[in-house]
Amino acid sequence: MTKPKIIGLTGSIGMGKSTVAAMFAEAGIPVFDADAEVRRMQGPGGELVPAIEAAFPGSTGPDGVDRDRLGHQVFADKAALARLEAIVHPAVAARRAAFLERHADKRAVVFDIPLLFERGGHESVDMIVVVSAPEEVQRARVLARPGMTVDKFEHIYGLQLHDSEKRERADHVIDTGTSLEETRAEVAALIASL
Repeated sequence: MTKPKIIGLTGSIGMGKSTVAAMFAEAGIPVFDADAEVRRMQGPGGELVPAIEAAFPGSTGPDGVDRDRLGHQVFADKAALARLEAIVHPAVAARRAAFLERHADKRAVVFDIPLLFERGGHESVDMIVVVSAPEEVQRARVLARPGMTVDKFEHIYGLQLHDSEKRERADHVIDTGTSLEETRAEVAALIASL
């Protein structure tokens, strides 16, 4: 049995990656959303809540992990961030493996991973698709998000590989600085080429 082609979908914050992932899903390509899995595992009753509370006291409550409180504990502390990642990343990897097993009969699957290059995930995919938009579009999208500040944006931006480098390392770039129809056509063309 052949395994599905694994498409690594990535893009910096505010580039439209979630929109493109939804387009793949609408076209029948299963999508593993790493961020959504993390939110589930950190939500009410989530499997990671006890370990995160033990490592970062006061960072959880009845609704699971309080992202703001946890963020304050890891925001500017690389060692704390590394401790958090040591809890989260193995759990996400296990969920991703189970997803791949469930969809072993598909021709392709998408791994939607925001930090694909930054965390070495690019080595475990067959094709890298980078979602990109002009920098001014990115900034406007991110700063329009509820609770987002310029400082938060700059911090997240600083943790991510620059868009130009991602584009350079991509097998395919999907431009989301255009209309939704044009982006959807790019996604459809890519799927047709698989």
